Amino acid sequence: LLFFAWGLLTTPMLTVLHETFPQHTFLMNGLVQGVKGFLSFLSAPLIGALSDIWGRKSFLLMTVFFTCAPIPFMRISPWWYFALISVSGIFAVTFSVIFAYVADITAEDERSTAYGLVSATFAASLVTSPAIGAYLSAQYGDSLVVLVATVIAVADIAFVFFVVPESLPDKMRLTSWGFPISWEQADPFASLRRVGKDTTVLLICVTVFLSYLPEAGQYSSFFLYLRQVIEFSPAAIAAFIAMVGILSIVAQTLLLSVLMRTIGNKNTVLLGLGFQLFQLAWYGFGSEPWMMWAAGTVAAMSSITFPAVSALVSHSAAPDQQGVVQGMITGIRGLCNGLGPALYGFIFYLFDVELNDMEPAAGRPSQSTEKSVIPGPPFLFGACAVVFALLVAIFIPEHHQLAEVKTCSAHKSGTSSTAHAQNSSPLGTPTNDAEDIEPLLQNSSM
Repeated sequence: LLFFAWGLLTTPMLTVLHETFPQHTFLMNGLVQGVKGFLSFLSAPLIGALSDIWGRKSFLLMTVFFTCAPIPFMRISPWWYFALISVSGIFAVTFSVIFAYVADITAEDERSTAYGLVSATFAASLVTSPAIGAYLSAQYGDSLVVLVATVIAVADIAFVFFVVPESLPDKMRLTSWGFPISWEQADPFASLRRVGKDTTVLLICVTVFLSYLPEAGQYSSFFLYLRQVIEFSPAAIAAFIAMVGILSIVAQTLLLSVLMRTIGNKNTVLLGLGFQLFQLAWYGFGSEPWMMWAAGTVAAMSSITFPAVSALVSHSAAPDQQGVVQGMITGIRGLCNGLGPALYGFIFYLFDVELNDMEPAAGRPSQSTEKSVIPGPPFLFGACAVVFALLVAIFIPEHHQLAEVKTCSAHKSGTSSTAHAQNSSPLGTPTNDAEDIEPLLQNSSM
């Protein structure tokens, strides 16, 4: 429901973005998403740690509410809308709570499949919503689309409040109720400082950072790029999202479970990174619509990386540490969500990729003649980052990593503060994107 509501706004979002920031649209989009991502990075560990003590449901309710809060302001006041999107990053860490919730209710051997299903559900919510939003926008105007999205967001909040049960057993919550939350647990930089103390954890963290940085930047600007530079129509963008969504569902359910059984966790991650490298390079050099469609199929296959890394990491966490761990995972992703969009916006700005008209005109002097060799410079930069991520990931010792992180886990349960921070470090960093998940697109970018 959350991402269906944001998916409806894909077309109106592009219009409002360009109308509000007619000059340097890519750059301003990157800054707005960047501030939101950085705030998520700062707040995710605290919210994860608190959910371990007070339960998941109240924090799920809070994160969903604040993620949806900017939606009605798209029509009320675009400036307030973009300001709220930026500030909502403080609480917009829904995925850290969701993945901790999943860890509460699944056995270790089922967790990779469960993470795949959650990621696939995200993809499924985007299969139809952009197309529905584009149709409603064309027929009845953007105001109706915003109204429908607002109603769905309210329904989502009501669903969490009335229907979703608490996943953390009362016994576990009561035993930890009196524990104070130390600064060590809430410090978003704690895991970054501890990363270097364990080689395996360091390798995973670097891999995740290098692979998610270009992904975050791509999701923040890709639809804008398709519409204005490649000249996709709103209908074509909706169809593109639907195609990638359907293929991602197949990849994250059927393909992922087969790969995890046959080639194992680490090799699945490597394969996903290989797909990501291929699609980014294709986006970077591709200048024709058919190239975008072809690269989109590869992008869908690359969505297996996140559930595979999540599974690798979550197996290492103690049951009472899943919230801290997933909070740190979302935090690292949040750091990328801050740096990635800003970096992509800046590279577009450096290479003078700007938007002229909102409606693509076939006869206008297209900028593509100037940048025929590399139409999408930021995507090429992303491909280079993924090459380094692949090189680093090759050296991750899969079995050694699991054993070592479990040792950390044991330490943690012994010492509650140090425990939280240490556990969050291994896990927090490694995950590609717990909120991360957003295998296809990032809700805010939409």
